Amino acid sequence: MTVRRGRPRVGEEFTPAPQFQNLYFMYLILVIVLAFLWWWIVVLLLAPLAVAVLVGIPFLVGFCFTAYWIPKYCSTIRYTMTENEIQWVRGVWFRRTGIVPYNRITNVDVSQGPLSRRLGIASLKVQTAGYSGQSGGVGTAELHLDGIEQYQELQEAIMECVRGKKPMAVETYEPEDILKRILEELTTIRTLLEKPS
Repeated sequence: MTVRRGRPRVGEEFTPAPQFQNLYFMYLILVIVLAFLWWWIVVLLLAPLAVAVLVGIPFLVGFCFTAYWIPKYCSTIRYTMTENEIQWVRGVWFRRTGIVPYNRITNVDVSQGPLSRRLGIASLKVQTAGYSGQSGGVGTAELHLDGIEQYQELQEAIMECVRGKKPMAVETYEPEDILKRILEELTTIRTLLEKPS
């Protein structure tokens, strides 16, 4: 299967843009500067050097682990648009997969923060009818397509596929079948009424 980074076509697998990995590294640096570095410098200046080193070692290990994990995680993310659904897979140690049928999609929102805007990428939040996520309810996105460079084109491509499908509620309701069943019931009732007692 071909992996591409442009506008996806039906049946082709696509991945986040390379800038998505850079975005995670930028978040890591922000966390280090805002949540750790400022108070660790205070500890370094006011406490003995041994205390500053002991306090800094766990954070250094955490930083190294996260810096190792980010490229591994980003390389596992894959999306595929088929004729009837969007398939996704991600995860380094715990692999998560999912399928979102087009006939359940109600909306596709674009989400873009200041850093991702600067990198030219965005996330698409695919919302579905009746989806109630574990952490939220109505309005919660069932699928996040993260790190997409041509996000407007992907949004249009998904909505084109959605427009070509009947909504799930309509698909289970077939007027012809109901009329046929009503006619059968009326015929059965008529037969029973005309039957001599």
